Amino acid sequence: MKQISILFLLFCLCITATFAGPYDNLIKKAGDKKSFPGSNVVVVFDSTRVEMMETGLSHNYIHRLYKVLTPDGAKGLSVIKFDYDPLSAWSEIRGVTIYHADGSQTVIDTSKVLDYPQPARAIYWGAREKMLEIGRLEPGDAVDVHLYRKGFTYALLAGGDDDERYIPPMKGHFYDIVPFYSGDPVLLKVYQISVPDNKVLQYEVYNGEVSSKMWCSGNKLVYTFAKKDMAPFKSEPRSVDASDIAPKLLMSTSPDWKSKSTWFYGVNEEYKSFEANAEIRKKVNELLQNARTELDSITILTHWAGDEIRYLGVSMGKGEGYTLHRGEMNFTDRCGVCKDKAGMLITMLRAAGFEAYPAMTMAGSRIDYIPADQFNHCVTVVKSRKDGKYHLLDPTWVPFVRELWSSAEQQQNYLMGVPEGADLGETPISNPSNHYLRMTGLTNITADGTLEGEYDVMAEGQTDAAIRGMFTRAYMADWAANVEKEVMRISPLAQLVKVTYDDPYNYLAGPIQMHFRIRIPAYATVAGDELIFTPLLATGFMKRAMPHLGFDTGLEDRKFPFRDRTSHNVEINEKITLPGIREVVYMPDPESGDGSGSQFYGIIKRENDVLKFAFNATFPKRIYQPEDWASFRKAVAFQNQLALEPVIIRIK
Repeated sequence: MKQISILFLLFCLCITATFAGPYDNLIKKAGDKKSFPGSNVVVVFDSTRVEMMETGLSHNYIHRLYKVLTPDGAKGLSVIKFDYDPLSAWSEIRGVTIYHADGSQTVIDTSKVLDYPQPARAIYWGAREKMLEIGRLEPGDAVDVHLYRKGFTYALLAGGDDDERYIPPMKGHFYDIVPFYSGDPVLLKVYQISVPDNKVLQYEVYNGEVSSKMWCSGNKLVYTFAKKDMAPFKSEPRSVDASDIAPKLLMSTSPDWKSKSTWFYGVNEEYKSFEANAEIRKKVNELLQNARTELDSITILTHWAGDEIRYLGVSMGKGEGYTLHRGEMNFTDRCGVCKDKAGMLITMLRAAGFEAYPAMTMAGSRIDYIPADQFNHCVTVVKSRKDGKYHLLDPTWVPFVRELWSSAEQQQNYLMGVPEGADLGETPISNPSNHYLRMTGLTNITADGTLEGEYDVMAEGQTDAAIRGMFTRAYMADWAANVEKEVMRISPLAQLVKVTYDDPYNYLAGPIQMHFRIRIPAYATVAGDELIFTPLLATGFMKRAMPHLGFDTGLEDRKFPFRDRTSHNVEINEKITLPGIREVVYMPDPESGDGSGSQFYGIIKRENDVLKFAFNATFPKRIYQPEDWASFRKAVAFQNQLALEPVIIRIK
């Protein structure tokens, strides 16, 4: 990438984080599509200057200069968009100028900025976006954009006057998470913040290097961070979130996570989020009338809150974000987002005599140790009367799942809002045996290639949820079709003779079980006295419950950690009866492996006129390191090989 030395000199001299035109020379030196193959736009500079007030209110001045490299880049920049949430932030597009390749300039009229609702799904909290049409651009043109924003990024309790609502809930404190990566090449990115000199700003750069400087300016401390020549960040298939592996800057004036924990506890107790009324107490007593143990009670209440509070986020006034809505409202409305489900469960647990509190977590990525607010999900913790320890519950992720805490959230950080305060925690790895798929089959293949067989499927934990989802995530009228689709994936000629399965809604009764009787004409290819076929249970039957098969094993090495749905175990056994085996012409060789990413073995062997197929694999965790890939990949590749390489048998 080209060096934009004059821009970096501006940073090194600590002049400012706002660049002043003209930019003709910078734009010219920024390069063209040959300089950045595969990119449509180059960001010449990306500058953010932040002024923090004593209250924690922040003013953000953002200045970016883009250069168009291709027609697709011109199309992408034809409209400027800037997202914000009016409950907690104010934003303006203050100026846009086009520097045309021919040397002319066009100043865009910012009075034509439009303010639209932001596209939303499931959560409708009123997020919006400012949009300004730029018009037709050509490769070589550059677009200079000035933005202003005040406030913060989470919708919390609205305050009184105009500026009060933009002060973060922990008044007097500030945090920010600044990505130093992009999908486009960036020649220089600068982030500058000035804070009152009586504030202690913690910061740390993760996953890379960023230059930094700090100096005094009157009664302010000014911190400036910069990185130049940033190549487009490229992740890998199924890797962890980009924020876990790409360079980023975290900063916060909060002293530690324990302070955040006690604040989170206090703000909800002060708001009286978890007080139960007579109607809630009556419902709790009704639900628990047959409960015999502490676990019975916790299980019943967790699943009630998960199943009966519909996931739907609409703006309900006070109580968005970190302050949870009151249990009375949740019980009446019977809808809400994760914090409403968690709050409803806390309210009901307290009504039943349990000690319960909210907890914050980040579904999908890591929380690092600088106490910036890296949260997107709310759950519940309950203190066991038996062991005195806190246990995690998640009513959002466990509807129609036999778990009380979803193991799709293992190896995930969380912070409890408890009176004594807590440090950042990490959810433990769930034993793979808690998430097993067991399939057994008795198959008969006749001389004309017809297959007739009976097959049993049993699953537990997150694997149970994957199979149960055929029913619980569909209309009852579609159940039969969904089951038939699983069979038709084996062969378009497959006939589902009979199927039985447990009541999919009675997930408290035990692991789900299904029994299939299947007939497939011409399943085996007949070539003279040879039968060519694949064991039915090796074909990927019930692939929906084997998340590892979604990985592309063509990638030989990995640079970054990767993630599966959950830790899990697969056990497959099939007995195949044939009309007299004269000779085994070909069978895949047995294979096994034992590594940090998997332990597995697979074999097809002959016993008289019977073939026995077995495959057993254990995938021990949800998040894996690059060094785990070799053994993980080997297990997946071998299972795929068993599906693709048929057995060839010469019959009598």
